[in-house]
Amino acid sequence: MRQGLYGFLSCALGLAASLRTDQTFYNPILPGWNPDPSCIFVPEANNTFFCTTSSLVVFPALPIYASQDLQSWELISNVLHDPDQFPDIASASIPNEGFLESTLRYHHGKYYLTTGYYAPDGKFTTLIFKSHNPFNESGWGKPLECPTLGYDPDLFWDDDGSSYLTALKVPDNTVIQAPIDLDTGRWGSEYYLWNGTGGGTLEGPHIIKKDGFYYLTIAEGGISVDHMQTMARSERLNGPYIPFEKNPVLSSRNSSEYFQAVGHLDLFQDAKGEWFGVACATRSGPEWKNFPMGRETSLFPVTWNQGQWPEFPPVRGVMNGSSLPPRMSLLKDEDKVDGTDMIDFSPGSSIPKHLLHYGLPNFSSYTVSPKNYSHSLRLRASKTNLTGTIGSKTAEQRTAIFRKQAHSLFSFELDILFTPAMTSEEAGITVFLAPQQHLDLAIGSVKNEKGSVIPALIFRVMNLGKNGTNHPPTEFYPLPEAWRQSPVRLQVSATNVTTYRFSANLISAERKMEYVFYGSAGVVTAGEGKFDGALFWHACTKPSWRGRFEMLMKSNRILAWSVCHYRWWKWYT
Repeated sequence: MRQGLYGFLSCALGLAASLRTDQTFYNPILPGWNPDPSCIFVPEANNTFFCTTSSLVVFPALPIYASQDLQSWELISNVLHDPDQFPDIASASIPNEGFLESTLRYHHGKYYLTTGYYAPDGKFTTLIFKSHNPFNESGWGKPLECPTLGYDPDLFWDDDGSSYLTALKVPDNTVIQAPIDLDTGRWGSEYYLWNGTGGGTLEGPHIIKKDGFYYLTIAEGGISVDHMQTMARSERLNGPYIPFEKNPVLSSRNSSEYFQAVGHLDLFQDAKGEWFGVACATRSGPEWKNFPMGRETSLFPVTWNQGQWPEFPPVRGVMNGSSLPPRMSLLKDEDKVDGTDMIDFSPGSSIPKHLLHYGLPNFSSYTVSPKNYSHSLRLRASKTNLTGTIGSKTAEQRTAIFRKQAHSLFSFELDILFTPAMTSEEAGITVFLAPQQHLDLAIGSVKNEKGSVIPALIFRVMNLGKNGTNHPPTEFYPLPEAWRQSPVRLQVSATNVTTYRFSANLISAERKMEYVFYGSAGVVTAGEGKFDGALFWHACTKPSWRGRFEMLMKSNRILAWSVCHYRWWKWYT
């Protein structure tokens, strides 16, 4: 959405401020793999709230979301949108690499996103991106690369304007801090702040000053059901920090709540001085077995009386009694982070910013509205398939484009017309968590009894990323003769929170015949992709790499005959 609309909403919200009442709202506010949130409120930006979340290995990276009512959110930019900003992004290859646990802050008219990049060789680089306008993606330029103080960097300004970097020192598992020059990236002498309460695996330190105290909050206990948030405070920035006697201040551990693994807290105020918190959580229940959307961002009101410790409610899907800004969003459904996709790839347009690649893509493999095929997306097959080379530490480029799974129940479908020339060619849809954890339904080929290559449906469950689990054989079904010259509709839907239903049927006739397959959401939960969440869409691969194999995706109307093309696709709930 253009920034001007946020200005219009700001006027409307100002007129309606007196109407603010307690109300019900729903979590997560940023659904679908949006972990480790950091949020701010900026009055100078038309009373807009901004959030960022971890992106790890995907590209584009470091999303910025905006809202004026804390309930309807839009992705307005990706901080890392050009590989020239940070060329090392090309090396990221596995789920645990890439950009981790960022902090978003605003100071004297400038936005700062402080993050860390975890490289395949184990090197951790601290980066600070700056912008005067987060709505303008190109305004986020090359980052300031800093000598690394530690993991999960947090930026804080004291009352005298001095800036400080707070981070986690590994393997000491302690919180440290140092003054930093934001022009050069150099930091001064480091000093110890706190080592937590003994919960282990410290994460995401943040400093907040209130009522003469410096409050230090950290996550402890790892990212699973023992995740918790603890706090300490001091009358001096450099300590000593005294822990809250009733820690943890926020957690779902040892509970029967559906929202689990709650932690990685950030705190901010609204225009009226009301305090709110955000944290990540999984929609899993205490069993923690099926949560394909991974860690998502939830919102909750905070009671923080003067001179006291903040008080937090349990984090749930339905939150009551919070005094939110009035719901007055003018966002179209397709602009919302949890909305329906309506994309026609019109001439002159780009791939929408919410669609993702796993790792840095080969940009020449994606063409919007190519010549003679207006309103379509052409994909050129990659040599690497979705799984890639098992055990490889080298980044591999896959021709695949994804969107995050944002709903527990949904349906996603597309029509595909594809005649493979050899057995190595495939095109279809996938539920993808990591190279060794995905569920695929594709059109490929097999050889018949005469040795001829014929089109076939392929259903694959790749589950090597979870130790001790079965890896079922891939299923092949030759396409019926009547299906081979017509578009085939591929669909995946969530029949419940634990099961995906895949299907294929001929769309040019009544559904007299349908192939149906089922896959477990547990395949795309945790394991190799424990930091991530499920991604959807289509892939186009040709491991043998002989000649050129392309496919076209187009909405609304069928294309002329092509090696492989999509007629239309839809995501809805």
